[in-house]
Amino acid sequence: MNKHIKRLLMIGAAFTGGMLCFNRIIDYLAERNDDLPVKNGKFFNWKYGDIYYTKTGKGSPILLIHDMTVSSSSYEWKNVVRLLAENHKVYAIDLLGCGRSDKPNLTYTNFLYVQLINEFIKKAIGKKTDIIATGDSFSFALMASHINDEYIGKIVGVSPCDVYDMKKMPDELNKILKRVIETPILGTFIYNLVTCRPKIVSKMVNESYYDGSKVSDEFIKAYYKAARNYAGGGKYLLASIASYYTNINIIPALTSTDKEILLIGGKNHPYMHEIIHEYTEINGHIKAAYVEKTDFLPQLESPLEFISQIKKFI
Repeated sequence: MNKHIKRLLMIGAAFTGGMLCFNRIIDYLAERNDDLPVKNGKFFNWKYGDIYYTKTGKGSPILLIHDMTVSSSSYEWKNVVRLLAENHKVYAIDLLGCGRSDKPNLTYTNFLYVQLINEFIKKAIGKKTDIIATGDSFSFALMASHINDEYIGKIVGVSPCDVYDMKKMPDELNKILKRVIETPILGTFIYNLVTCRPKIVSKMVNESYYDGSKVSDEFIKAYYKAARNYAGGGKYLLASIASYYTNINIIPALTSTDKEILLIGGKNHPYMHEIIHEYTEINGHIKAAYVEKTDFLPQLESPLEFISQIKKFI
C-alpha cells in the first residue's frame, strides 16, 4: 500500500478516535449533573416516545410549548408558571427530542408535533385548551388548530417564527446535511460543538435577552442539560431542524383561521416588529403586543409584564 495512503488512513483513524473520546467525555460530564430534574413532573406515554410534562394550578387549562431548539425545554416557562397557575391549570411540556422527553432516532417534522399537541390535549388534558407557544413552535399550535379545532382555544405566539422562513423546504443538500449530522461519531461531534456551553451562553446573552447580565448560571445549566440529555440524542432533532423538516407553509392556515390569536414580541428584538407585521398583514384579526426591554424570551426576562399581556387576552 502506498505510504501516503497509509499516512492518510492513520490520520483519519487518529481524528476519528479523538472525536470519539471527545464525545464520551462530554456525555460523562453531562451525566454527573442533574440541572433539569424530573421529580416534579410526569410522563405522557406517546407512540413515538415518553413526553415529560408538569401540571400546576386549577382552572381553565393552558398548554405551554417552548421554542423549537435542541437546548429548549419547559424550563423556558419557569418564571411565569406560578403566575398563570393562580387562575389556570397550567401544563408545560418538553417536546419530543427536547429536554427530559425521549429523543428517538427519527425525522422530526412539523406534522409530528401537530399530532403530539392534539393527542396530548385530547388524552392528557381532556378539554378545550388555550396554547402559548414560542418561536417556531407557534407554527405547531397554529397547524394543530387548523387540523383539529375542537380541542384548541385561543393561541398566543411568543416571538413567533418568520412566516416566509417557514416556507423553506428540504432540498438535496439539506438531505445530505441531515445524514451527516445523524452519523454516530462525526454527527455526534458536530452536535457537541454546536451545543457546547460557550455557544449556549453566547446565544442566550446576545440573542435571547435584551439585558444579557440577567442570564443566570442556573439558566445556562438548564439549557445545556436539555441539549445533553440522552447522550446527545438531540442530534436527530438538530438534523431535522437544520434541514427544514420542521418547517411548513403556514400562510393558508393563517389566511383561513378565525381563531383568536395574540402575538407577543420583545420590544427590543431587532426584527420582531417586521415579523409580527407579516402576520397582521395576512390576517387583520391577529392582535399584537410588545414587552419593553426584552428580546426573544420576554417570559423569562420580564415575567410580570409578560403575564399582564396574557391576562388581557386569556
